[in-house]
Amino acid sequence: MGSASFQDRPPLVAVTPQGLYCRAGNFYIDPWRPVERALVTHAHGDHARSGSQRYLGARTGLGLLQRRLGADSVIDTLEYGEKLTVGDTTVSFHPAGHVLGSAQIRIEHQGEVWVVSGDYKRTPDPTCAPFEVVRCHTFITEATFGLPIYRWDDPRLVAQDILRWWDANREVGRSAVLFCYALGKAQRLLAELGKLTDRPAYVHGAVNGLVTAYREAGVKMLPTQLVSETEKGASFAGALVLAPPSAGGSTWMRRFGEAETAFASGWMRVRGNRRRRGFDRGFVLSDHADWPDLLRTVADTQAEKVLVTHGQTDSLSHYLRERGVDASPLATPFEGEAED
Repeated sequence: MGSASFQDRPPLVAVTPQGLYCRAGNFYIDPWRPVERALVTHAHGDHARSGSQRYLGARTGLGLLQRRLGADSVIDTLEYGEKLTVGDTTVSFHPAGHVLGSAQIRIEHQGEVWVVSGDYKRTPDPTCAPFEVVRCHTFITEATFGLPIYRWDDPRLVAQDILRWWDANREVGRSAVLFCYALGKAQRLLAELGKLTDRPAYVHGAVNGLVTAYREAGVKMLPTQLVSETEKGASFAGALVLAPPSAGGSTWMRRFGEAETAFASGWMRVRGNRRRRGFDRGFVLSDHADWPDLLRTVADTQAEKVLVTHGQTDSLSHYLRERGVDASPLATPFEGEAED
C-alpha cells in the first residue's frame, strides 16, 4: 500500500499489560484488563471483557455487546465504514465476517494505516456482513487455523450433511444433539438449516438469549424452543437440539433419552478430534479463516508488515517470511485453543 516507509516510527499499536494499545489515540483494542477506553472487534468473551469505562464497537453488534458487557456499560457505536477522530487518529470499523457485528478496526495516523482484524472469515455466512478487504501498511491477523491442513468445505454442503444426519436420527426415533459455540456458530447453523427446512429446533439456555439477539437484528433462522420450557417428561425423539460443548456429559443430557451427538467446529478437520472428544459425528464448520483464506487476506491487504496473533502464530509467520513477507508473531496472554 503505497511506498511511504514508517519503519523509523514507534509502532502505532503495541502490546501492554492491559492489551493492545494505540498511544496516538489513547485507546485499547480488545483489552484483557479494564481500561478507560476500549475499542472492541466483537462480542466473544476473549475479545469483549467487562469493566472498562467506555466502549466503542460496530453498531450491528450492539445487542450482543450489551448482553456480554452488561446493561450499565457505556457503549458507543459506529456504522461500518463511518470514521471517527479519536485522539490524533482516525478510526473506523469494517466487516470481519466472523459473527454478527464483528469488525476489523482501521486506525490511521499521519498517513500510516494499521488494521486489527480481530477474528475473521471469508466463507459465506447468512448471519453477518461479509468480510471487507481493507488495504493497510500493517495488518494484524489471527491464526487460529494457521496450518495447511485447515481447509473448509462449502458451508451449504455442510448444512445439507447435518440435515441428513438429523433425518437419519428422526427415522429411528433418536434425538440429535449438536454441540456448537453458543455465540455465532449456533445462529449460523440455525440460519443455514433454515434454508433447507422449517422444522423447529430446541436450544440450550446458553444459546437462547443469543438467538434472540440475532432475531432482533433481522437474521432469519429456524424456529426454536427452549429445552427448559418443555413439559417435564416430554419426548425429544427425532428432535434436533443445539447446545454448547460444556453441556456434554452433564445431567442436562439425561432428558433426551436415546441420543446421537455431534460437534460442529473447524477442529473436526483433524482426524481423531471427534473420537477423543467422544462425539458420534463431527461436522467441519468454522467461523475463522482457513489456511488459504489467511494467505489470500494477507495478500489482498497489500500490507508491508504482518503481525500474527491468536493461534498458530509461529507457523503462519514463518511461512509468510519464507515468501518474502515481513511477518512476525505478536504474543498476547491468550494464545490457547480458541472456541470455534
